[in-house]
Amino acid sequence: MEKIILFAPLIGALIAGFGWRIIGEKAAQWVTTGLLFLACALSWIVLLTLDANQTQHIHILDFIQSGLLDTSWSIRMDRLTAIMLIVVTSVSSLVHLYSFGYMAHDDNWGEGEHYKARFFAYLSFFTFAMLALVTADNLVQMFFGWEGVGVASYLLIGFYYKKPSANAAAIKAFVVNRVGDFGFALGIFGLFYLTDSIKFDDVFAAAPALAETQLHFLWTEWNAANLLAFLLFIGAMGKSAQLFLHTWLPDAMEGPTPVSALIHAATMVTAGVFLVCRMSPLMEVAPEATAFITFLGATTAFVAATIGLVQNDIKRVIAYSTMSQLGYMFVAAGVGVYSVAMFHLLTHAFFKAMLFLGAGSVIHAMHHEQDMRNYGNLRKKIPLTFYAMLIGTLAITGVGIPLTTIGFAGFLSKDAIIESAWAGTQGGYAFWMLVIAAMFTSFYSWRLMFLTFWGEARGDKHAHEHAHESPAVMTIPLGVLAVGAIFSGMVFYGPFFGDHTKVANYFGMAHHEAAADAGHGAAGEDAGHGAATDHAATTTEHAAPASDGHGADAGHAVMAGTAPQGAIYMAPDNTVLDDAHHAPKWVKLSPFFAMLIGLVVAYWFYIVNPAMPKRWAEVQRPLYLFLLNKWYFDEIYDAIFVRPAKAIGRFLWKRGDGDVIDGSINGVAMGIVPFFTRLAGRAQSGYIFTYAFAMVIGVVVLITWMALSGGAH
Repeated sequence: MEKIILFAPLIGALIAGFGWRIIGEKAAQWVTTGLLFLACALSWIVLLTLDANQTQHIHILDFIQSGLLDTSWSIRMDRLTAIMLIVVTSVSSLVHLYSFGYMAHDDNWGEGEHYKARFFAYLSFFTFAMLALVTADNLVQMFFGWEGVGVASYLLIGFYYKKPSANAAAIKAFVVNRVGDFGFALGIFGLFYLTDSIKFDDVFAAAPALAETQLHFLWTEWNAANLLAFLLFIGAMGKSAQLFLHTWLPDAMEGPTPVSALIHAATMVTAGVFLVCRMSPLMEVAPEATAFITFLGATTAFVAATIGLVQNDIKRVIAYSTMSQLGYMFVAAGVGVYSVAMFHLLTHAFFKAMLFLGAGSVIHAMHHEQDMRNYGNLRKKIPLTFYAMLIGTLAITGVGIPLTTIGFAGFLSKDAIIESAWAGTQGGYAFWMLVIAAMFTSFYSWRLMFLTFWGEARGDKHAHEHAHESPAVMTIPLGVLAVGAIFSGMVFYGPFFGDHTKVANYFGMAHHEAAADAGHGAAGEDAGHGAATDHAATTTEHAAPASDGHGADAGHAVMAGTAPQGAIYMAPDNTVLDDAHHAPKWVKLSPFFAMLIGLVVAYWFYIVNPAMPKRWAEVQRPLYLFLLNKWYFDEIYDAIFVRPAKAIGRFLWKRGDGDVIDGSINGVAMGIVPFFTRLAGRAQSGYIFTYAFAMVIGVVVLITWMALSGGAH
């Protein structure tokens, strides 16, 4: 069953990509979509029937085997994998179905051009690469899937290859992600160097010893666990668009809207969060790395939310919203509550995919107009899309009944992250950044809704008059995702955040009795939240060194132990999950009030007094331009990296290639060679005595050389 899930999208991609001329474009679309729905159905069966206490290793084929390196391709099936399977296949299958309507008549292609089979083949290939990533049983296989989704992303972002902006966006995404992938590759090299293995179980078993190991890197001694965890996170920064490596994400909106929903909302951009959660045994012994992850995640959530306040392109608003929500997930992972990071990953997939697809439905209705300033009063024209996006907005802004477990998906998962941030940072920087980001999220989400569906019709009158609801193949996926946006938080709250016993059982983690009274004697715990006894841990018995040479080189021998039990690991002294449940009421209410403030201000700005935004933009002109220009990250990178690189390229081209290389060749061909040719020509006089004289000179030189060198050796 697991192999069918993995390879069904690949088979569909091959059939659609190479066989569409035989079976036809329409059949290629149905084949890819049908195989995705098959994989989706099997993924849900796997999730619901999985034994969380057992990790399955399903061997597929042998790959590189050299010495101690074994990169055999195997499927690792545990709770973490099963969660990612349903996220990837559910969203992908619905996006395939949605694309039937969205890509039916694309203005970017001429009448006789065939593009649909290629588009569906790319979608299916992306899904296969993502499934290869999340099912990987070793780091090399994960890297294979990691690069595979990068290639698919490049192809899909640049799908409209006739548009220079689409080509530039595809290249930008590819180059920026290579920066992050370089860090990821260094992390893999370092782990193999120290543990002689790239298999997850071996790396996890060696994690406690890595925490005691020093590694020499860049002329400095580093703690191995912190350094390697940080290098792996650099890869996650690129793929998940965290601050400094985020600039590719908004530009990636140049691709078709279904691509944005699949890649940049629900699946590929969450690969970094999955990586950090997968490597939880290493992260738990790398406190400096996780502190950096927490800080950067909180900063990303805040920065992206500020930029989203003033964007006018409907897809870019949702793109910055995605970047902000990914920051939330990294904060949860950084403070050590990996189940909560996965909880928000799951709920976010439903409501963010629905928002992107809803935006696509609006764009489709408005004849590919994406500027929200040209929308207005569309709720009666496209009512199904309106209700779907309203549900998505209620979910992302966190609407629910405070201090209960009743609410839309984002209400439960986002609040869980904010409570965990308070517990993990003692109410510090990350907590306040996330609360402020929640307020900004509410503002720009309701701003999008008010500008699009309320107020007066603006922009092209013809487009408004002919606006109509999308076909059923586009609205049905919206309805399915709406169900997830409403109920997924309430359904999955218990096993992801409810209490320690449920979380530990759901992820197959061991219960650690030794930490029974860890730090909560005065907190007044109840039976439902029984202290840290439910945190996962296993005893690690140090065995022989993993490598004699590596240990000596690094300064310590890395010792092999026993891999922790379960899909994720939380150390015995990690009490953040329990602390979050004991957060004060004001902490638990803070995201709800932040949501209300954002809603009220947006309502005042765009419904009560629509002239207010323009007035504020004029009064606060520098701040408005700062946010509108996305904190000038692109301009700074252009000045620091792009222009110097172009200048070096021009210098090497004109001076190096043009003057030196071409000049040398031209000089030899047109100057030196003709000169010696003329000299040689003069020697060809035709007189016998001239040739005889040359022979005598040659004999004299030869005899002299032999006499001086002592003759033959």
